[in-house]
Order: sequence, then C-alpha cells, then structure tokens
Amino acid sequence: MTATRVDAAVIRRLPKAVLHDHLDGGLRPATVVELAAEVGHTLPTTDPDELAAWYFEAANSGDLVRYIATFEHTLAVMQTREGLLRTAEEYVLDLAADGVVYGEVRYAPELNTSGGLTIPEVVETVQEGLAAGMAKAAAAGTPVRVGTLLCGMRMFDRVREAADAAVAFRDAGVVGFDIAGAEAGFPAADHRDAFEHLRRESVPFTIHAGEADGLSSIHQALQICGAQRIGHGVRITDDIVDGKLGRLASWVRDRRVALEMCPTSNLQTGAATSIAEHPITELKDLGFRVTLNTDNRLVSGTTMTREMSLLAEQAGWTVEDLRTVTLNALKSAFIPFDERNALIEDVVLPGYAAAL
Repeated sequence: MTATRVDAAVIRRLPKAVLHDHLDGGLRPATVVELAAEVGHTLPTTDPDELAAWYFEAANSGDLVRYIATFEHTLAVMQTREGLLRTAEEYVLDLAADGVVYGEVRYAPELNTSGGLTIPEVVETVQEGLAAGMAKAAAAGTPVRVGTLLCGMRMFDRVREAADAAVAFRDAGVVGFDIAGAEAGFPAADHRDAFEHLRRESVPFTIHAGEADGLSSIHQALQICGAQRIGHGVRITDDIVDGKLGRLASWVRDRRVALEMCPTSNLQTGAATSIAEHPITELKDLGFRVTLNTDNRLVSGTTMTREMSLLAEQAGWTVEDLRTVTLNALKSAFIPFDERNALIEDVVLPGYAAAL
C-alpha cells in the first residue's frame, strides 16, 4: 500500500483512541477560572487565554516534579461534587470534539477529598459526570466510549485504598488502575500488595514507568508488579543498540506490551528532546505496540489532533502510521474484547478507509 501523507483537515476527521490522559490535567481554562472564583482559590491569572499560556510555560521546565506541581490549581477546583460533575462531563465532550471514539481517563481520587468527599463519593461523582458527557456526545452524533482508570499516588500511603476502589467500581465504569506521581525514589514495588490484590480480582493495570526513571523501573513494573501496559516507557530505548533489542526490550515488543507514549508531555518533562527524535517513531518502526496519547491536555496545550499533526509534520508519519497506533490502543484497551473489536471494525477501520 502506498503511504499517504497527512493533511491537517484529514487528521481532524480521523477516529482516535487515547489510553493515557489525566482528568485533572485536561480542564478547560475558562472552567478553572469560573470554578476558582466559586471556591475562592487564587489563580496566576483570571484570563482564560493567559491561564492556558501560563500552564504550558510552567510545564516546560524539563522536570517531572515541577510539571506535576502545576496541578495545584486544577485540583483546587475539583474538590466539590459540582466541580467534579462539570469537569468530568466537559472532559468527555472535549474528547468527542477532537474525534476521539475511545478514551481512558485516569485520576487519583485521593487528591479530590480535601473538600470532605470520600474516595467512593469522588468515584461515583466522576462516573456520573462522564456518563452525562457520553450521553450528550451521543445525542450530538459524536459518540465516545470512556473508561476510567483509578490512580494511586506512589509517594503517598493510599495506593491500596485506590486499588480497593478500582475493584469496587469495576462494574460501574472503572476499567483499570494505575500508579502516578514522581517516579524516582518511589518504586512501584513498594505497592506490591495493591497489585497482587488487583491480579487476584482480575482488574488490569498499567504503571507509569520509564519516564523520569530508567530501565529498572520498566522491569519492575512488568516483572515484579505484573503491569499489562506501561505509562510512557520512553526509556525502553536504553535497551536497544543499533536496532538490536536487549532482553527487556524484546519482552516488551514480543509480548505486545502497550507503551502509552505522550510526545509533547515527554518534551516538557525532559524525557525526550524533540518530536522528530521522540522514541515513538523508532519503536513503531521496530514493531513495538506503541500508542499515541495526550497525557494532560491543558498542561501540555495539546489534543490528539495536535499530537498526530506534530508527528506527521516533524517525524514524517503517514495516515497508515496513525491508523496503526489507533488500532494498537484499542487492542490494548482495558474494556472487553467484543467492545474493542466492535470499535475497530465498525468505527476505526471505516474511518481510516475513508481517509486513504
């Protein structure tokens, strides 16, 4: 098949799938401003456009810890039922407007409890907001299926509690689990009891690894904790020399472990140097199951359309390449096989066929 170069208008129409996107990193700037005024939280600026620019600039530090610190303001407006309902609903509508047909949204419910809500109440409220958003998107003719990943914060002591919530709500919209937060100094194996509990209960999970920490963090996530996917995983290239794969890289590729790669975010945290040289292209060409993701749409000033466009413009990606990562995402999604297959056969493949 002849490779098809990508037109920007085509990319906007392509069906998309995102596996790695944080709820508290994707709020609308205007919503942050309005909710902050309601709860009395002081922002760097109350102009939505200026706030969006502040987020992007503040996150471009090249340091994961400073990048994470920008979430102070979004989390401040997500401590009430009203704030959670609104942000969850808008999250879904924004995905639908970007052409996303399947998304997995992740967040750490323990970070939304300072206003008095319990973790179960947080989860119930977010699910209610997501359901409202999916209903509105479907009514508008842009249906999107959104599953939830609950996160534990690896540097705190409530990871098992978040895992328990993932088990409790697995039939109510929660499709999996993750641990997030600063990687260096907070190994995933410290939370083995949570991962063992999830495996016993047949709840799938991914682990942030190989972003701010090295190969050992990926090995630990897979071989000690039992992750089914890896969040980011850019450092797997440390186990590849001149196209030859080491043992860990071979394990990841040969067993089709999905890598949830986030190019713009990786540039901001210093995990990659440019879009053109981002490991996602090399890994795709070597046959790894790479997926393309936004990570934090507000913080990174991005969308799936923008991520696809950057790879097309700066790394020479074709429509076929974009189809590959979209199919990869659906093949590794944490929803049942029949639902994944229906999205592939009924939505994604026809959508890409129309673009080729």
